[in-house]
Amino acid sequence: MGVAAAVAGNALEFFDFITYAFFAVYIGRAFFPVGSDVGSLLASVAVFGVGFFTRPLGGVLIGAFADRAGRKAAMILTVTLMTVGTLGLAATPGFASIGYAAPVIVVLCRLLQGLALGGEVGPASALLIEAAPAGRRGFYASWQIASQGLAVIVAGAFGVLMSATLSEADLASWGWRVPFLVSLLLIPVALYIRRQLPETLVSGSERSTGEVVGSLFQRHGRHVGLGILVMLAATVSTQVGNYMTTYAISTLHLPATLAQISTVIGGVMLFASALVGGLLCDRYGRKAVMIWPRVATLVLIIPLFAWLSGAPGAAVLYAVTAIIIALNGITTAATLVAIPELFPNAVRSSGTSITYAVGATIFGGTTQFVITWLIDATGDSAAPAYYVVAASVLSLVGMFLLPETKDKDTSL
Repeated sequence: MGVAAAVAGNALEFFDFITYAFFAVYIGRAFFPVGSDVGSLLASVAVFGVGFFTRPLGGVLIGAFADRAGRKAAMILTVTLMTVGTLGLAATPGFASIGYAAPVIVVLCRLLQGLALGGEVGPASALLIEAAPAGRRGFYASWQIASQGLAVIVAGAFGVLMSATLSEADLASWGWRVPFLVSLLLIPVALYIRRQLPETLVSGSERSTGEVVGSLFQRHGRHVGLGILVMLAATVSTQVGNYMTTYAISTLHLPATLAQISTVIGGVMLFASALVGGLLCDRYGRKAVMIWPRVATLVLIIPLFAWLSGAPGAAVLYAVTAIIIALNGITTAATLVAIPELFPNAVRSSGTSITYAVGATIFGGTTQFVITWLIDATGDSAAPAYYVVAASVLSLVGMFLLPETKDKDTSL
């Protein structure tokens, strides 16, 4: 039940967040009519990035709350916050109807969604690690990433359905809102499931948020720093993968339906590769499974984008997307096993939340804006690959410095 509850709620929250990225082109036109398609797209992906900037706050507040009051209470709170943000985003009229109030409301909704996601990963990962039987922590914790793959699959399937059945005008006018509205219907199910969660916090305490966070950095500050460095490449690669739909439409000029199919393929690969990564790190350890797929990404990413730029068809797009996301899924699954294992039970949720949220904010939150700008400024459609290379080099340093946690006792 613990795995099912974590997976259901986590998938739903990431579905709402990721759907924005997949429909960035249309959201940009609805809320940010700044004079050109490139300008609207830049504004839209910038607001996508805004959702990352409240993640550290969510990591601190909700992560510490989970270390004080329990994983269950924190995970119910994150679903509730995401619901409010999604409802606001789905219901807000476009710029043509209410003027500048529209982008202001969208920004506020993204900030609230970011707060929820910043606090989601820590409690969910902590629960999965703590509920896992001996020798299975890697596989259990890998469902954190696998559930994000499920979110991508469903979001991509909605994109394909909308693109295939609606005209371009209808898709831009109201079609992009449908996935958000459908997700709202599933919120009561997620809340019900999470109310059945087991509690895995060893003992709650009367500590304040400041005391929890202070204890974390006093005793485990080095691990937080290394974890953030390791998260660099994972978040950049994830956002490049999420960006492939927009990239295919705006840079490669492929039809929207073909581009959205790449999203579904990416989700399937993320789901499968994350579980493979979890199984591998239970057998071979966390570090090896983090390092070798990242090395492969470093070697392959530039040739893959060169191939896609030279032959911008559907088959090549799908192949490149699958390879990038599969390699990233394996290494990220191992990363989100290792990071919670670095911290003791009393600060595991806050340590994981802050590490993940800060890494996602600094690096993931800026990725889509940076690569959109780089492509437009340089005219080089392979620009995303160079960004992934730089991130991978830095993250490999952090991976080599991390301790191996496979046999660590996480009950304390």
